[in-house]
Amino acid sequence: MRTPQHLPILVLVFLGESTLSAGPPHALTPVPRANLCVTEGSIEETPDHRLSVNVPKMRAYVNAYTQPVAQVQFTYLGSTPNEAPLASGEMRRQFGLKLRAEDACNLVYAMWRIEPESKLVVSVKSNPGQHTSAQCGNRGYQNMKPLHSSPLPALRPGETHTLRAEMSGAEVKVFADGSLVWDGSVGANALGFDGPVGIRSDNARLEINLETGQPTQQSSPGCRAQESE
Repeated sequence: MRTPQHLPILVLVFLGESTLSAGPPHALTPVPRANLCVTEGSIEETPDHRLSVNVPKMRAYVNAYTQPVAQVQFTYLGSTPNEAPLASGEMRRQFGLKLRAEDACNLVYAMWRIEPESKLVVSVKSNPGQHTSAQCGNRGYQNMKPLHSSPLPALRPGETHTLRAEMSGAEVKVFADGSLVWDGSVGANALGFDGPVGIRSDNARLEINLETGQPTQQSSPGCRAQESE
């Protein structure tokens, strides 16, 4: 007779775990090309209004202040015709989301690394008092260690996947195709600046649908198109 009494509790526990995997619900708003400030490279628009990236380096942010939540449904199309190394000299193919992107020197990244190694990396770039690439260069990066992480799904040309990053205080959760793949704190340094969400790619051709959390201010950060990272 004890089993029926405990069954509802077991069901609730199971449902709680399922909800965690899928991520908490957020009202998301589509971002058209006109609402993006591209600070490096270029973003085109397809006939069906997707964002199209065909350049070795792309950096952009949403020209609005929103909740620190961003989601992309993206189709990976392989490498760009010409490839460019990172500022460190390393060759890497990757695509990801930016949170609290105050400027080129202070922001949080959630990057889906494709090659040479497939993995999800969350990093903070913090350079207090510095705001342009000329000032900070590629300094101030710190890759954060998650409390929990899971492998990413395989990424093959022509396939479509979803990547979502959410930030609550210093806590960050990242989801790939609806499953939690990174969960942890990005530390106090990430709270020393604030800014909009955005996207970044290196050496990857992509078609993207971008959505963000709800607007939090009527003002906008303005487009600083020459402020590359």
